[in-house]
Amino acid sequence: MREETSDHLRRACTAPAWSVVLRASAILAITLVAICLSSCSSQPDPNTLVMIIESSPTNLDPRVGLDAQSERIDDLIFDDLLTRDAHLNVQPGLAQRWEIPDPRTYVFHLQHGVKFHDGHPLTSRDVKWTFDSLLQGKIRSTKSAAYRFVDRIDAPDDYTVIFRLKEPFATLLWNLSDGAIGVVPYGSGDEISRHPIGSGPFRFVSAEQDKEVIIERNDEYWGEKARLKRVRFIVVPDTTTRALELRKGSADIAINALTPDMVLALERDPNLEVLRAPGTVLSYMAFNLRDPILKDVRVRQALAYAIDRRPMLQYLWRGFARPAESILPPESWAYHGDVPHYDHNPERARQVLEQAGHPAVNGMRFHLTMESSTEESTRLMAAVLQQQLREVGIALDIRTFEFATFFSDVTRGAFQFYSLRWIGGNEDPDIFEYVFHSAKFPPHGANRGYYANPRVDALIDQARSELDQNTRKQLYAEIQRILAEELPYINLWYQDNVLVHSKRVRNLTLNPSGNYDFLKAAELSP
Repeated sequence: MREETSDHLRRACTAPAWSVVLRASAILAITLVAICLSSCSSQPDPNTLVMIIESSPTNLDPRVGLDAQSERIDDLIFDDLLTRDAHLNVQPGLAQRWEIPDPRTYVFHLQHGVKFHDGHPLTSRDVKWTFDSLLQGKIRSTKSAAYRFVDRIDAPDDYTVIFRLKEPFATLLWNLSDGAIGVVPYGSGDEISRHPIGSGPFRFVSAEQDKEVIIERNDEYWGEKARLKRVRFIVVPDTTTRALELRKGSADIAINALTPDMVLALERDPNLEVLRAPGTVLSYMAFNLRDPILKDVRVRQALAYAIDRRPMLQYLWRGFARPAESILPPESWAYHGDVPHYDHNPERARQVLEQAGHPAVNGMRFHLTMESSTEESTRLMAAVLQQQLREVGIALDIRTFEFATFFSDVTRGAFQFYSLRWIGGNEDPDIFEYVFHSAKFPPHGANRGYYANPRVDALIDQARSELDQNTRKQLYAEIQRILAEELPYINLWYQDNVLVHSKRVRNLTLNPSGNYDFLKAAELSP
């Protein structure tokens, strides 16, 4: 743990009551880890890297699996047509190059010499089958919606694939890149979920539900070969047990799977190291704009002035997060940070609430209800918000539910406001259509707050059809300015990617998405 100066301690002693709650939670977490870490260590397998994951992948068919574990492990077993760089721009993958002769035609030229793990060559026929099986309903998957504008796919020769669209759709390239859908062999049905056969740098060995997934190096890989001989993903649902496994040496790596305080405790272990980099996971608050109080933009702006993110970043996230000003992360080519800001200003919040017709009566203006899951960090955040809003005369009631019930209420629009996270979905500007277009009210999309602005709709429609990236960037910049003024969301923070690993693992690099690409280049010391 980092040592605090006496000045830090003085500030903590004079901090508001909610900070004491956060600090007490932090101390408890560190104490629990310290108790658990007294166990003896175990001798690791010199040829196998052991990585902790929180849950089993739900389906290793890359056309079907939507959860984080499925997509991230699939990305090691299967190759996509395209990849993404550190700025979330698409780059060559199985397709070594492509052309767009007109806005409705995309021509991809495949790498030569690519083979599936069973030895069969990968050709355009396999690419066509992969997407046709979705578009024609041979495989039932919600991923088919991402290709709704694809009219048909042609394969004029073994190394050329042509996507023909019903209308211009600039997001197509993104939907063909990293983790979207890996290419499967021609004729593959649902049996591939039980024994995946891809062309990626690792091949599937075995999987046992709620226990482990094992993959091994593909020595015949067409690209840069992996340096790890074998990777064993072990399923460890409990956070404290994850820390124990790392400390004992029975696991080598965990990424974004520990509380910040556990990370700080493990950082002191001489056999472990912590790697940290900016991430794209966004925490946000969303409002129901049909609510009689929250439909007034002035109320939402007052809430933004009332909320102080700094103590939550310091005490709850321990500095492992950064403030957010857009639903897009700063790493995105379409990010625009020159938007209206709402620095913590309780006096300004009170003035705006007065102007909106909400005078204080016995210190209170009105009640709001926040829907929350039982997840610890969300509950602690809600407790802090409750205190901060009370300072400007708003009584916050917190309703806590198990996640399934909570998410059901959110998707039905049965809330005043709630807080959730975007994981991966906010890395492409197509998120604006899905979340803020008036055609995407539930069940057609994730515009759960029923935000409607004809200008935003028009900008989204124009950007979706525009192929020139500079023009698209300007359109998305205007969208971000409008959203920052009207605040259907209050964007809170982006969480860092935090990887804890044993010192026998070398050559690790994190990317903004926090996926498992680092395993492609990682090595084990002798």
